[in-house]
Amino acid sequence: MTASDAAHLPDRPTGPDLAEIRAEIDELAALSTEDLVNPNPKVIAENEPIPYPTDAIGSEGGNKPA
Repeated sequence: MTASDAAHLPDRPTGPDLAEIRAEIDELAALSTEDLVNPNPKVIAENEPIPYPTDAIGSEGGNKPA
């Protein structure tokens, strides 16, 4: 930018207020890389089923003669 370009700039910029966008950027910057790559919404995390051990297929009486 030259000195003549700076003379044409207003003292106070006009245009949209970027505070809302800056707040969103700050919120995203606070997230870990894992959360950005693999987001897990809170509702899904709360309702995720709890895994339990199961027997292998064919292990429950599958060896009995017909």
